Amino acid sequence: MEKQALEKLRHALLAWYAAENRRLPWRQSSDPYAIWVSEIMLQQTRVETVIPYYQRFLGRFPQIHTLARADLETVLKLWEGLGYYARARNLHKAAGIVCREHGGRLPEDPEQLRRLPGIGDYIAAALASIAFGRPAAVVDGNVKRVLARLFMEKAAVNDSAAKQRFMRLADEILDRHNPGQFNQAMMELGQRICTPRNPVCPVCPIQAFCRAFQEQSVADFPRRLPSKIPPLRKMVFVLIAREDRFLIIRRPNQGLLGGLWELPGQEFQGRKISPEKMAESVRGLTGLIVTTPKLLGNVRHAYTHFRVSADLYCCRYLEGRIVLAGHTAYQWIHPDESSRYAFHKLIHKMGGMVTECGITKFFINR
Repeated sequence: MEKQALEKLRHALLAWYAAENRRLPWRQSSDPYAIWVSEIMLQQTRVETVIPYYQRFLGRFPQIHTLARADLETVLKLWEGLGYYARARNLHKAAGIVCREHGGRLPEDPEQLRRLPGIGDYIAAALASIAFGRPAAVVDGNVKRVLARLFMEKAAVNDSAAKQRFMRLADEILDRHNPGQFNQAMMELGQRICTPRNPVCPVCPIQAFCRAFQEQSVADFPRRLPSKIPPLRKMVFVLIAREDRFLIIRRPNQGLLGGLWELPGQEFQGRKISPEKMAESVRGLTGLIVTTPKLLGNVRHAYTHFRVSADLYCCRYLEGRIVLAGHTAYQWIHPDESSRYAFHKLIHKMGGMVTECGITKFFINR
């Protein structure tokens, strides 16, 4: 794109953003820490979902030092329901590094930012530009869509081989005098105007520069590689009652859903597990001897790269001492205490099923 056209595009986009941008909580702050928290939360999560989490999180951890001093379980509990829990673990870990090695101040340089846990190219560019005014172009899904239509880019937006191509295009049009505002304007344009379906081209501030609009081919962009159907994993979980309490176990801090609590469970192959086989599995998982488990029902949940179909059983403790295989801690808790612990979404869905069928009251207390 010619230099004069680029200048007009930048001016039009920034003027639109100045007049039309949403007054979101994180946009009212110039604190790099607050901006960092918002960008981490906004990864793969809708703005409307993030707002209450962001406000509660900063209410509890208003400064990077308070986050660094907090225990991980408290952080995960505040994050509960937001998903992608590695974000929370990395945010907590990075806060400690910043406090120990950088005096509690986030680095301004994108290269230094990328060395912190949980900060990749996108977050580094967003922080460097929005918090520190560094000329670093951001490239997320919304920006890719705008660029694909603006330049009629044939590379697929979900093709990792095309990453550098989109980064070059984003860098080409970046307003280096106002990079933070420009990056936010590009993202806002993709979220509100240049949407995946039914884009609102008549009110787009940069339609005059959009090749796809001029060629009446907006619907043909962006291009995508065919998506694979995520595999289905079959799992079983068990609610083990002991008097008026039930057993929960804590996952290791590293890996999927790290640091969260759940019911004892495992993945299995085949169609179904018999109640007798399930009792053997409980002993292998926990070291406990229990009554023959009863099937309560099934819940399903989808993660980014796979789906889960999980059967929930219930049984009563008979004897034995707990032996954990891979998990890091356990608790026998009363149902009223469950709100103190951070559980992942699948366990929350099971909790809803347990409440619905009244098993907590009927089975545990009988």
